[in-house]
Amino acid sequence: MTDSPVSFKRHIRHDLSIDQQHALLTAATRLHRDFGETFSVDTVERFLHSAYDQFASHATVSNFLPLLAERFARQHLHALARVEGKITDARPTVLFLCTHNAGRSQMALGFFTHLAGDDAVAWSGGSEPGEAINPSAIQAMAEVGIDITGEFPKPWTDEIVQAADVVVTMGCGDACPIFPGKRYENWDLPDPAGQSVDAVRPIRDDIEERVRRLLAELGVDTAHR
Repeated sequence: MTDSPVSFKRHIRHDLSIDQQHALLTAATRLHRDFGETFSVDTVERFLHSAYDQFASHATVSNFLPLLAERFARQHLHALARVEGKITDARPTVLFLCTHNAGRSQMALGFFTHLAGDDAVAWSGGSEPGEAINPSAIQAMAEVGIDITGEFPKPWTDEIVQAADVVVTMGCGDACPIFPGKRYENWDLPDPAGQSVDAVRPIRDDIEERVRRLLAELGVDTAHR
């Protein structure tokens, strides 16, 4: 693709503030820089603005919406490129799913990312994404040296599910997407929603053991972490 960043001026959102417009244009430019050889300007813009609208519908603070939208669009575009065979990535990819994507799946994502480093890829999502990460989950993870404050509840997409090698479900029940031939695991874990840090610690420790076991099955060495 040869579109320059200037071409994004065609897609200015006049329903947003000047600052939000600028932030989205900047995000679109970054995404096109990274995916321009794979997807068109229109596709990049469509994914970005769709993500923005999803988060804006329930956001309590709008300042970080363009950044959140960019991060989710990036994940979505990467997944679509993988599904369509436009990129080759031999690293195992795992998707953690729960109801609100605010506790269990976020702790699993935190452990997986910390332990796997660049040797594997992990995503997370929820059937009914919450508004923020569970504060008790944040504190419990901080106690073991893992910061998950930069994460955010988000939905899944068919492309993200299809791009994963393993889908780990945690209480989303019939809402969890099923694609034939894909490896699924169901982790039966208590829901930390509304629980104290004392109640969340055992859930956190159980998740760590399961993540370590999964990484070992996937052939990812965590001995040095």
